[in-house]
Amino acid sequence: MVSAPHEAMHRIFQDHPDLFSGVSKVLGVDFAPPTSVTLMPTDLTEASPLERRVDTLLRLDTEDDEPLLLAVEAQGKKDPDKPASWAYYASYLLTKYRLQPILLVVCQDHATAKWAEEPVTFGPPQWPLLTLRPLVAGPHNMPLITDSAEVRKDLALATLAAITHAKNPEIGPILKAVTTVLRDEPDAVKNPVIEFISRGLGKLPAAALWRTLVAVDLSFYKSPLFEEVREEARAEGQAEGRAEGQAEGRAEGRAEGRAEGWAEAILDVFAARGIDVPEPVRERVINCVDPESLRHWLRRAAVALSADAIFADD
Repeated sequence: MVSAPHEAMHRIFQDHPDLFSGVSKVLGVDFAPPTSVTLMPTDLTEASPLERRVDTLLRLDTEDDEPLLLAVEAQGKKDPDKPASWAYYASYLLTKYRLQPILLVVCQDHATAKWAEEPVTFGPPQWPLLTLRPLVAGPHNMPLITDSAEVRKDLALATLAAITHAKNPEIGPILKAVTTVLRDEPDAVKNPVIEFISRGLGKLPAAALWRTLVAVDLSFYKSPLFEEVREEARAEGQAEGRAEGQAEGRAEGRAEGRAEGWAEAILDVFAARGIDVPEPVRERVINCVDPESLRHWLRRAAVALSADAIFADD
């Protein structure tokens, strides 16, 4: 089954086809900006029963150069069989479309990225027949964008960079910079980015951090992810309130439920970032019943260098 991170790493090029221009600059390869981009069929199956599919395939047209075919592959781990498949994709695309192919491999860990960018030679060593040289975007070469001003310059590139750095211990400031920018964006821009990053983080610890960051102010977002968070918060409060059995009890229960939810979220953020939480800090967070203070601490938890730093200036 295809994983959510796998889908996010290549599907973003379908929603933002001009993203390749930004990625190619980061990788130090000069391609002319496309004047138009066409989403191509990804089915490379021949008449025989063998089925082969590239993850994403785009045709890039430019003003001066010949059109190119961009095949984007999301790669989650080393696979010794992949280079042969990639070589097949390249030769098939060249044969079918008579256009020069480019292969871009997107990864989330250093080892896989370094493996993928190693040239692979096919044929005997005395006379190699062909050499496969993919472009590779991964945590080893994608920018660490922690400045919201840089995110604004290229939101699509910043989104992909956040996905490729999903396993980085410093993912907190990266995601925080994105959410800062998303506050000012319309839903049509905001929601797809939220979903791409949510899928891209999959089940990694950073997913809990991302979920918490974007749920700090539930009024910001209306995507399915945040509707789910909102409903969970309501359910917690209502369940606690029903236990009291009275209107006053329900109100108090909802407040306590929300406070407990924010406190748990703060501790989850620290856990996802690998930051130790001293017992005095843990007790202060858990015992706090003021939702506004907890929300304030939660925002700080995403970027704080230590657990007690969330209380600065309080």
